[in-house]
Amino acid sequence: MRRIFGFVFAVLLTGCAISPFESFDIPPGTARDAVIARLGSPGNVVRLPEGGERLQYSLQPAGQAAWMVDLDADRKVVRTYQALTEKNFNRIVPGQWTRADVEREFGRPAWVDRVATWDGPIMNYRWQDAGSGDMFYWVYLDGQGVVRRAHPGMEYIRAPDFRR
Repeated sequence: MRRIFGFVFAVLLTGCAISPFESFDIPPGTARDAVIARLGSPGNVVRLPEGGERLQYSLQPAGQAAWMVDLDADRKVVRTYQALTEKNFNRIVPGQWTRADVEREFGRPAWVDRVATWDGPIMNYRWQDAGSGDMFYWVYLDGQGVVRRAHPGMEYIRAPDFRR
């Protein structure tokens, strides 16, 4: 009986890890209403500088993905993509980007910290790196909401317990 329960539990966990974007084909030109009919309401909608908007489907705080659906001014899909990648994080420019820029590009963070050694909020994103596994990406803001530092770090969610 325990084996059956374990197998069912493993299958359920695997199913939860699948993103809706891996099973839905959303080609460019798809109408906004059709996207929402297939994926549900986005967690957030942000205006884009070109006059369009971005539908944000983030799996934060527990998940490690944030899918973006960019729409043009006519409310048609231009592109869909997973935002939480090393290549995208490397676009952050300290001293130029603001909290609004970061949230527009990556969605809301998993959480925001404060620590004694930094005089401002620290945005925490959970993501998955193909080579390193479970990761964090930390974005350090100053008191005015300007990015001052940003860097990745390991998330030791499955790390062995060395305290024994």
